[in-house]
Amino acid sequence: MLAAPFYRPIFNCLIIPTGFANPAYSNLLPALRASSPRIRRFVENGGNLLVFGAAADKPDAYDWLPFNVVYRHDCHPRSITFAAGSSTRSIVDDYDPAAIECDGIFPEHEGEDSGTSESTTVIIEKHVGKGKVVVTSVHEYPSRQFLKDFCAMGSLTPF
Repeated sequence: MLAAPFYRPIFNCLIIPTGFANPAYSNLLPALRASSPRIRRFVENGGNLLVFGAAADKPDAYDWLPFNVVYRHDCHPRSITFAAGSSTRSIVDDYDPAAIECDGIFPEHEGEDSGTSESTTVIIEKHVGKGKVVVTSVHEYPSRQFLKDFCAMGSLTPF
């Protein structure tokens, strides 16, 4: 639906699920790449974008985002440390923060380190225009509080 030329919904938040780049789980990556200009415009105009792990060994799986992110697939539980003042801290509120399942790391990116594990980034935040992008390799459902807050922050924006 994202890549359909006549599909023009209005959202305040868009969530891209875990496994979006793994053809065993999803065929979403080509649609995301085709929709890259629309995604950029959506975020720049105030929409929020939450992107989970690619779950595939594809360093360029995030090349459709409006900034550079390199991904390395590396699935195992991690202890996450959050940056002071991070708005993503509540993403793991429903879990044991010492053992959060993550499907990879972000060795290179143009965002801010929001959550790290053993000096490697697992959560990135980046403001783009009026909106925000959060990229995470956390392989768990985000907490109810995080979703409530994240979706409330975005403004209704045509996609």
